[in-house]
Amino acid sequence: MAMNREQKRMLQKQGALDAEGNPKATRRAPSAPRPKEQRTKPRQFLREVRSELRKVNWPTRAETINYSVIVFVTIVILTALIAGSDYAMAKAVLWIYES
Repeated sequence: MAMNREQKRMLQKQGALDAEGNPKATRRAPSAPRPKEQRTKPRQFLREVRSELRKVNWPTRAETINYSVIVFVTIVILTALIAGSDYAMAKAVLWIYES
């Protein structure tokens, strides 16, 4: 591994290299076996889901209608812009190749 003096000194300070610049062989501690995870029973899971859904701040009917109208208007405008630019590009390409 090619390294400059600064890198070598830093690794020696950290204890990764010995005095000659060779990597030190270190043993890893064996990892402890993980405890077996306890699975949630379906009934408990459904209870927890229901309690979390009660905490959700649901929009009112009026808010939902307003958001839906905004999305619909945005879709119509963007569709018109894309269709118009597609039409203009097609006419431009046909005009270029007719000449």
